[in-house]
Amino acid sequence: MLQINQKTLQDLEFPTVLDHLSARCNTELGKKSVAKIAPIADQEALLGALGQTSEYLTSFSNDNRIPNHGFDAINDDLKLLKIENAVLEVSGFRRIAALCDTVLVHKRFLKKFKEYYPLLFKLSDALDENKAISEEIAKVIDKFGEIRDDASAELKHIRQQINEVRSKINSSFNGALQRYQAADFLDEIRESVVENRRVLAVKAMHRKKVRGTVMGSSKTGSIVYIIPEATLGHTRELTNLEYDEKEELRRILRELANFIRPFAPLLSDYQDYLTNIDITAAKAKYAAEMNAVLPGINQERQLYLKDAYHPLLYLTNKRKNEKTWPQTIELHPENRIIVISGPNAGGKSITLKTIGLLQVMLQSGLLIPVHERSSVCLFDKILTDIGDNQSIENHLSTYSYRLKNMQRFLKKCDDRTLFLIDEFGTGSDPELGGALAEAFLEVFYERGAYGVITTHYANLKLLANELPHMTNANMQFDGRTLEPTFKLVLGEAGSSFTFEVAQKNGIPYSLINKAKKKIDRGKVRFDATISKLQKQRNRMEKTGSRLQEEESKAREEAKRLEELNAKIKTKLENYQELYDHNQRMVHLGNKVNDAAEKYFLDGKKRPLISELLRIVETENSKRKKTNAKQAKAKKAVKKQVAQELEKKIVEVRKEKKEKRKKALQQEKSKPRPVFKVGDRVRLFDGKAVGTIDKLEKNKAVVNYGLFTTNVGVEQLELVEAKTK
Repeated sequence: MLQINQKTLQDLEFPTVLDHLSARCNTELGKKSVAKIAPIADQEALLGALGQTSEYLTSFSNDNRIPNHGFDAINDDLKLLKIENAVLEVSGFRRIAALCDTVLVHKRFLKKFKEYYPLLFKLSDALDENKAISEEIAKVIDKFGEIRDDASAELKHIRQQINEVRSKINSSFNGALQRYQAADFLDEIRESVVENRRVLAVKAMHRKKVRGTVMGSSKTGSIVYIIPEATLGHTRELTNLEYDEKEELRRILRELANFIRPFAPLLSDYQDYLTNIDITAAKAKYAAEMNAVLPGINQERQLYLKDAYHPLLYLTNKRKNEKTWPQTIELHPENRIIVISGPNAGGKSITLKTIGLLQVMLQSGLLIPVHERSSVCLFDKILTDIGDNQSIENHLSTYSYRLKNMQRFLKKCDDRTLFLIDEFGTGSDPELGGALAEAFLEVFYERGAYGVITTHYANLKLLANELPHMTNANMQFDGRTLEPTFKLVLGEAGSSFTFEVAQKNGIPYSLINKAKKKIDRGKVRFDATISKLQKQRNRMEKTGSRLQEEESKAREEAKRLEELNAKIKTKLENYQELYDHNQRMVHLGNKVNDAAEKYFLDGKKRPLISELLRIVETENSKRKKTNAKQAKAKKAVKKQVAQELEKKIVEVRKEKKEKRKKALQQEKSKPRPVFKVGDRVRLFDGKAVGTIDKLEKNKAVVNYGLFTTNVGVEQLELVEAKTK
């Protein structure tokens, strides 16, 4: 059973990671749901969450980008749907339609690219596809959020009547306006609007001369607003029709809500799906920012973190353009516990927190910033004791609190536990505290637990050296400058460099010597031995680095000599071929010369011709053999050249495609020019230049001289604007 309490998560700063994730979510529901992320107990669910995040991360680097998943929460609308005969607002129906459309787009996309995103496809495929909800809403509500006239036959009839009555009102009002204007009963503004009704602006002195209903007056009382008597009958009719319209709209929306009500559970599933996708996308963005990957997950109880970074430190330093030092840590059955020692400010605590935070992040479904060849196992319990945990509320000192923590560790520690303890044993007398810490560590060791502790106590370093499945480690310091190198070295305890650091900081040597005399000589010798070993190790590492450089140079020199040898060998072979050819020509010339001399002596043509033919046929048979070999070699060379040429063509095409894509993106990011008739233009992907003859509704007729074509203006780029 998974047991990772909130205190452990706080010690490892996991809530800060969740705050970073929340900031990368697109939806409000996603931001709220991130706060609920915690280590996942079910291994299948954990692997699914990790796999989905890894798939989403790969979508950033290919052309098949996952569609937008933004949505507005419909929690309030779902609550209303639970109430019988409840009516939703138009905005609620629009939110539901948008939610359904977004899910359908996702389902279709992931079905098309299920080979790329198998886990995300599986997640979307579990949802029932429902087009009816958004189609039914679209029949009632248009894209502007207005209820359609044809939402019902009755509504269409009512709105036709309303339009007719409004026309009559305008006609009768305009007649009265002209009549009273001619009689000079109206103010300069002539008319106004009161309670959404057109009214005449009558001078107060003439108000009794104008028949109609008084709707009010101006602040000064000089103007009285009157609805003319001629329009009153039509106005009452309009009021009745508007009431009928309102009732019909309410009936239509109630029917729509009744249609959607049975699908409320499905809509809730749709919302949960998109919330999950939003969180997965946020995890993928977070992973991309810190170069995180999904390491291998093993069942062999091995924890191997290669080039591991502390996520929060890495991102902070990245913003500051500062370097972050990675660590490589390994725990396995033969080396279950690491005791890290060394001076303060060397990175011991950060290394400890890096291990814990990465483990918690991974078991919560997040990718981690490690080398891709890293491999991890899963733990049922992660126990931490990090920092000064003084409890003011419970009146506990740091040491008392730590003892209570150790009591909790003793109860829960087993072979499925990872424990992380910073400054183990501190807070009490060094002799007594160190002894008690040693006893605790022996218990954890006997129970088969995995763990990492940091300490300055010599007895814990000795214990790590004595027990077979425990090892010492230290954060390396430069023995000469006493500056930290932030590098974890396994297999060797670290010196605290107490006296060296004191001397570097200007403490008089006589005082340091006096301090040395006050402590056990054995401890001084032990610390000095460790310090000496660390210095020797540093020298050996520097020597090793130098030897590696020299070896690299030697390899390069050997490679150069090998290439030179190959060139000389090729030249020698060419010279040998030339020599052989010349010898063959001399030999052939001698034979012909012998035949010519014989003919000169005896004057017989037949033997001469016979001898010459024999010489020629012998030479031709040799040429055939040579040509066959050359043809074969030439064919192999041609094949190799063709393959290389094909490879180069593919690379050139790819490069051209990327350049074209980049150019299009740059072009799209530029402000679009306003085209005019007479401008010289060309298509983005074309070379021919034409002149705009006509512009109409984002379409342009471009004249190329021999022909004209009709294209959208978004496909055109300006070559030369028409001169005025």
